[in-house]
Amino acid sequence: MERKPRPFWGRRWHPSDVFKLAVLAAMHMLCLFAPFCFTWPAFWVGAALSVVTGLFGITLSYHRNLTHKSFTLPKWLEYAFAYCGVLALEGDPIDWVSTHRYHHRFTDSSKDPHSPVEGFWFSHVGWILDRGYLTEKCGQASNVSDLRKQIFYRFIEKTYYFHALAPVPVLYLAGGFPFVVWGLGVRVVVVRHATWTVNSVCHRWGTRDWDTGDMSRNNWFIALLTFGEGWHNNHHAFEWSARHGLEWWQVDATWGVIRLLEAAGLAADVKLPSEAHKKMAFQR
Repeated sequence: MERKPRPFWGRRWHPSDVFKLAVLAAMHMLCLFAPFCFTWPAFWVGAALSVVTGLFGITLSYHRNLTHKSFTLPKWLEYAFAYCGVLALEGDPIDWVSTHRYHHRFTDSSKDPHSPVEGFWFSHVGWILDRGYLTEKCGQASNVSDLRKQIFYRFIEKTYYFHALAPVPVLYLAGGFPFVVWGLGVRVVVVRHATWTVNSVCHRWGTRDWDTGDMSRNNWFIALLTFGEGWHNNHHAFEWSARHGLEWWQVDATWGVIRLLEAAGLAADVKLPSEAHKKMAFQR
Protein backbone atom coordinates (compact mmCIF):
# COMPACT_ATOMS: atom_id res chain seq x y z
CA MET A 1 0.00 0.00 0.00
CA GLU A 2 1.35 3.40 -0.95
CA ARG A 3 2.04 6.02 1.68
CA LYS A 4 1.63 9.75 1.32
CA PRO A 5 4.20 10.93 -1.26
CA ARG A 6 7.35 12.51 0.10
CA PRO A 7 7.28 16.32 -0.42
CA PHE A 8 9.58 17.36 -3.24
CA TRP A 9 9.98 21.14 -2.79
CA GLY A 10 8.73 21.73 0.73
CA ARG A 11 11.63 20.12 2.56
CA ARG A 12 15.24 20.76 3.47
CA TRP A 13 17.56 20.41 0.48
CA HIS A 14 21.07 19.06 0.99
CA PRO A 15 23.76 20.80 -1.14
CA SER A 16 24.35 17.52 -2.97
CA ASP A 17 20.63 17.40 -3.85
CA VAL A 18 20.87 20.81 -5.49
CA PHE A 19 23.95 19.79 -7.44
CA LYS A 20 22.35 16.54 -8.63
CA LEU A 21 19.21 18.37 -9.70
CA ALA A 22 21.32 20.88 -11.64
CA VAL A 23 23.21 18.07 -13.41
CA LEU A 24 19.98 16.24 -14.26
CA ALA A 25 18.42 19.42 -15.60
CA ALA A 26 21.52 20.15 -17.67
CA MET A 27 21.53 16.65 -19.19
CA HIS A 28 17.85 16.90 -20.12
CA MET A 29 18.37 20.37 -21.56
CA LEU A 30 21.19 19.04 -23.73
CA CYS A 31 18.74 16.51 -25.14
CA LEU A 32 16.63 19.37 -26.51
CA PHE A 33 19.44 20.09 -28.96
CA ALA A 34 19.60 16.48 -30.18
CA PRO A 35 17.33 16.88 -33.27
CA PHE A 36 19.30 19.95 -34.35
CA CYS A 37 22.73 18.36 -33.75
CA PHE A 38 22.11 14.95 -35.26
CA THR A 39 24.98 13.35 -37.14
CA TRP A 40 25.57 9.64 -37.54
CA PRO A 41 29.03 9.80 -35.92
CA ALA A 42 27.52 11.58 -32.89
CA PHE A 43 24.68 9.05 -32.72
CA TRP A 44 27.05 6.08 -32.76
CA VAL A 45 29.31 7.67 -30.16
CA GLY A 46 26.26 8.00 -27.89
CA ALA A 47 25.21 4.40 -28.60
CA ALA A 48 28.70 3.02 -27.96
CA LEU A 49 29.07 4.95 -24.71
CA SER A 50 25.63 3.73 -23.60
CA VAL A 51 26.93 0.17 -23.82
CA VAL A 52 30.25 1.04 -22.18
CA THR A 53 28.67 2.87 -19.24
CA GLY A 54 25.36 1.02 -18.99
CA LEU A 55 26.34 -2.61 -19.57
CA PHE A 56 30.01 -2.74 -18.57
CA GLY A 57 29.78 0.03 -15.98
CA ILE A 58 26.43 -0.26 -14.21
CA THR A 59 24.95 -3.72 -14.76
CA LEU A 60 28.13 -5.79 -14.95
CA SER A 61 30.43 -3.85 -12.60
CA TYR A 62 28.41 -1.81 -10.09
CA HIS A 63 25.55 -4.28 -9.79
CA ARG A 64 26.57 -7.88 -10.36
CA ASN A 65 30.29 -7.66 -9.57
CA LEU A 66 30.64 -5.08 -6.79
CA THR A 67 27.23 -5.17 -5.08
CA HIS A 68 26.42 -8.87 -5.18
CA LYS A 69 29.85 -10.40 -5.83
CA SER A 70 28.33 -12.73 -8.41
CA PHE A 71 31.77 -13.32 -9.93
CA THR A 72 35.33 -12.11 -9.53
CA LEU A 73 37.64 -10.33 -11.94
CA PRO A 74 41.35 -9.48 -11.95
CA LYS A 75 41.71 -6.20 -10.09
CA TRP A 76 42.85 -4.26 -13.15
CA LEU A 77 39.71 -5.32 -15.01
CA GLU A 78 37.44 -4.81 -12.01
CA TYR A 79 38.68 -1.23 -11.69
CA ALA A 80 38.41 -0.61 -15.44
CA PHE A 81 34.78 -1.71 -15.52
CA ALA A 82 34.02 0.27 -12.34
CA TYR A 83 35.46 3.37 -14.02
CA CYS A 84 33.01 2.82 -16.88
CA GLY A 85 30.30 3.02 -14.22
CA VAL A 86 31.68 6.32 -12.97
CA LEU A 87 31.18 7.73 -16.48
CA ALA A 88 27.47 6.82 -16.31
CA LEU A 89 26.92 9.70 -13.84
CA GLU A 90 24.96 7.47 -11.45
CA GLY A 91 27.26 8.07 -8.50
CA ASP A 92 30.58 6.72 -7.32
CA PRO A 93 30.89 2.96 -6.67
CA ILE A 94 30.78 3.25 -2.86
CA ASP A 95 27.57 5.28 -2.88
CA TRP A 96 25.85 3.19 -5.58
CA VAL A 97 26.72 -0.16 -4.04
CA SER A 98 25.72 0.94 -0.53
CA THR A 99 22.31 2.15 -1.71
CA HIS A 100 21.61 -1.04 -3.64
CA ARG A 101 22.64 -3.27 -0.76
CA TYR A 102 20.22 -1.36 1.47
CA HIS A 103 17.54 -1.87 -1.18
CA HIS A 104 17.94 -5.64 -0.93
CA ARG A 105 18.11 -5.57 2.85
CA PHE A 106 14.92 -3.51 3.21
CA THR A 107 13.12 -4.25 -0.07
CA ASP A 108 9.74 -2.50 -0.35
CA SER A 109 9.71 -1.58 3.34
CA SER A 110 9.77 1.84 4.97
CA LYS A 111 13.59 1.70 4.95
CA ASP A 112 13.97 0.85 1.27
CA PRO A 113 15.98 3.71 -0.31
CA HIS A 114 13.70 3.79 -3.37
CA SER A 115 10.57 1.89 -2.42
CA PRO A 116 7.58 2.16 -4.79
CA VAL A 117 5.31 2.32 -1.74
CA GLU A 118 6.28 6.00 -1.63
CA GLY A 119 5.02 6.56 -5.16
CA PHE A 120 6.26 5.94 -8.68
CA TRP A 121 8.05 9.30 -8.95
CA PHE A 122 9.94 8.76 -5.71
CA SER A 123 11.07 5.23 -6.64
CA HIS A 124 12.09 6.38 -10.11
CA VAL A 125 14.09 9.53 -9.41
CA GLY A 126 12.88 11.42 -6.34
CA TRP A 127 15.02 9.41 -3.92
CA ILE A 128 18.19 10.51 -5.70
CA LEU A 129 17.45 14.14 -4.84
CA ASP A 130 16.77 13.54 -1.13
CA ARG A 131 20.06 12.65 0.56
CA GLY A 132 18.85 13.64 4.04
CA TYR A 133 15.86 11.32 3.81
CA LEU A 134 18.01 8.39 2.69
CA THR A 135 20.38 8.95 5.59
CA GLU A 136 17.40 9.17 7.94
CA LYS A 137 16.07 5.82 6.68
CA CYS A 138 19.27 3.81 6.23
CA GLY A 139 21.98 5.68 8.09
CA GLN A 140 25.45 6.28 6.70
CA ALA A 141 27.04 3.95 4.16
CA SER A 142 28.25 1.37 6.67
CA ASN A 143 27.72 -1.68 4.46
CA VAL A 144 30.58 -1.19 2.00
CA SER A 145 33.67 -1.87 4.10
CA ASP A 146 34.94 -4.16 1.35
CA LEU A 147 35.14 -1.21 -1.05
CA ARG A 148 36.36 1.33 1.49
CA LYS A 149 39.40 -0.85 2.16
CA GLN A 150 40.55 -0.23 -1.41
CA ILE A 151 42.35 3.00 -2.21
CA PHE A 152 40.94 3.06 -5.75
CA TYR A 153 37.31 3.35 -4.59
CA ARG A 154 38.15 5.88 -1.87
CA PHE A 155 39.97 7.99 -4.46
CA ILE A 156 37.02 7.85 -6.88
CA GLU A 157 34.63 8.79 -4.05
CA LYS A 158 36.64 11.93 -3.25
CA THR A 159 37.16 12.97 -6.88
CA TYR A 160 33.95 11.61 -8.42
CA TYR A 161 32.62 14.71 -10.14
CA PHE A 162 35.95 15.39 -11.83
CA HIS A 163 35.92 11.93 -13.41
CA ALA A 164 32.22 12.01 -14.24
CA LEU A 165 32.51 15.28 -16.17
CA ALA A 166 35.96 14.66 -17.70
CA PRO A 167 34.42 13.31 -20.95
CA VAL A 168 32.95 16.74 -21.76
CA PRO A 169 36.14 18.33 -23.16
CA VAL A 170 37.18 15.01 -24.74
CA LEU A 171 33.87 14.72 -26.60
CA TYR A 172 33.98 18.36 -27.66
CA LEU A 173 37.50 18.05 -29.03
CA ALA A 174 36.59 14.82 -30.84
CA GLY A 175 33.42 16.01 -32.54
CA GLY A 176 32.26 19.37 -31.32
CA PHE A 177 28.89 20.15 -29.76
CA PRO A 178 27.02 17.24 -31.46
CA PHE A 179 29.32 14.76 -29.71
CA VAL A 180 28.62 16.46 -26.36
CA VAL A 181 24.85 16.38 -26.97
CA TRP A 182 24.69 12.74 -28.04
CA GLY A 183 27.71 11.33 -26.23
CA LEU A 184 26.87 12.97 -22.92
CA GLY A 185 23.35 14.43 -22.75
CA VAL A 186 21.31 11.85 -24.65
CA ARG A 187 23.45 8.96 -23.48
CA VAL A 188 23.27 9.89 -19.78
CA VAL A 189 19.51 10.52 -19.88
CA VAL A 190 18.79 7.23 -21.66
CA VAL A 191 21.04 5.11 -19.43
CA ARG A 192 19.91 6.73 -16.19
CA HIS A 193 16.19 6.47 -16.93
CA ALA A 194 16.68 2.88 -18.06
CA THR A 195 18.40 2.08 -14.76
CA TRP A 196 15.69 3.82 -12.76
CA THR A 197 12.92 1.81 -14.43
CA VAL A 198 14.25 -1.26 -12.64
CA ASN A 199 13.45 0.48 -9.34
CA SER A 200 10.09 1.87 -10.41
CA VAL A 201 8.55 -0.20 -13.23
CA CYS A 202 9.96 -3.57 -12.12
CA HIS A 203 8.39 -3.19 -8.69
CA ARG A 204 4.96 -2.49 -10.20
CA TRP A 205 4.38 -4.12 -13.57
CA GLY A 206 5.38 -7.53 -14.88
CA THR A 207 5.23 -11.19 -13.97
CA ARG A 208 6.29 -13.04 -10.85
CA ASP A 209 7.89 -16.48 -11.10
CA TRP A 210 9.02 -16.51 -7.47
CA ASP A 211 7.33 -15.59 -4.19
CA THR A 212 10.11 -13.37 -2.90
CA GLY A 213 8.08 -11.54 -0.27
CA ASP A 214 8.41 -8.23 -2.09
CA MET A 215 6.93 -6.45 -5.13
CA SER A 216 9.68 -7.36 -7.63
CA ARG A 217 8.54 -8.22 -11.16
CA ASN A 218 10.05 -9.65 -14.33
CA ASN A 219 9.55 -7.23 -17.21
CA TRP A 220 10.85 -8.33 -20.63
CA PHE A 221 10.78 -4.82 -22.10
CA ILE A 222 12.85 -3.35 -19.27
CA ALA A 223 15.21 -6.33 -19.59
CA LEU A 224 15.89 -5.34 -23.19
CA LEU A 225 16.51 -1.72 -22.18
CA THR A 226 18.82 -2.60 -19.30
CA PHE A 227 20.94 -5.46 -20.68
CA GLY A 228 19.05 -8.07 -18.62
CA GLU A 229 18.30 -6.23 -15.38
CA GLY A 230 14.56 -6.33 -16.03
CA TRP A 231 14.35 -9.96 -14.90
CA HIS A 232 14.02 -8.42 -11.49
CA ASN A 233 11.89 -11.03 -9.74
CA ASN A 234 14.49 -13.62 -10.71
CA HIS A 235 17.15 -11.34 -9.30
CA HIS A 236 15.39 -10.89 -5.96
CA ALA A 237 14.92 -14.65 -5.72
CA PHE A 238 18.65 -15.28 -6.30
CA GLU A 239 20.33 -11.92 -5.77
CA TRP A 240 23.81 -13.46 -5.82
CA SER A 241 23.31 -14.99 -9.26
CA ALA A 242 25.42 -13.66 -12.13
CA ARG A 243 22.59 -14.62 -14.48
CA HIS A 244 19.25 -12.80 -14.22
CA GLY A 245 17.51 -14.25 -17.26
CA LEU A 246 17.17 -17.77 -15.90
CA GLU A 247 15.18 -19.20 -18.83
CA TRP A 248 16.70 -19.68 -22.29
CA TRP A 249 14.29 -17.15 -23.76
CA GLN A 250 14.96 -14.46 -21.12
CA VAL A 251 17.47 -12.25 -22.93
CA ASP A 252 20.28 -11.17 -20.60
CA ALA A 253 23.08 -9.39 -22.46
CA THR A 254 25.13 -8.85 -19.32
CA TRP A 255 25.15 -12.57 -18.62
CA GLY A 256 26.39 -13.14 -22.16
CA VAL A 257 29.36 -10.85 -21.52
CA ILE A 258 30.11 -12.58 -18.21
CA ARG A 259 30.11 -15.93 -20.01
CA LEU A 260 32.60 -14.58 -22.55
CA LEU A 261 34.82 -13.26 -19.75
CA GLU A 262 34.65 -16.64 -18.04
CA ALA A 263 35.56 -18.44 -21.27
CA ALA A 264 38.54 -16.09 -21.66
CA GLY A 265 39.71 -16.90 -18.14
CA LEU A 266 38.97 -13.39 -16.86
CA ALA A 267 35.86 -14.09 -14.76
CA ALA A 268 35.97 -16.66 -11.97
CA ASP A 269 33.76 -17.90 -9.13
CA VAL A 270 30.68 -17.27 -11.27
CA LYS A 271 27.63 -17.92 -9.08
CA LEU A 272 24.44 -19.49 -10.47
CA PRO A 273 21.37 -21.03 -8.83
CA SER A 274 21.36 -24.81 -9.04
CA GLU A 275 18.24 -26.88 -9.55
CA ALA A 276 18.35 -27.58 -5.81
CA HIS A 277 18.33 -23.83 -5.12
CA LYS A 278 15.33 -23.40 -7.40
CA LYS A 279 13.43 -26.22 -5.72
CA MET A 280 14.07 -24.71 -2.30
CA ALA A 281 12.93 -21.28 -3.48
CA PHE A 282 9.27 -20.26 -3.37
CA GLN A 283 8.39 -20.86 -6.99
CA ARG A 284 4.91 -19.78 -7.98
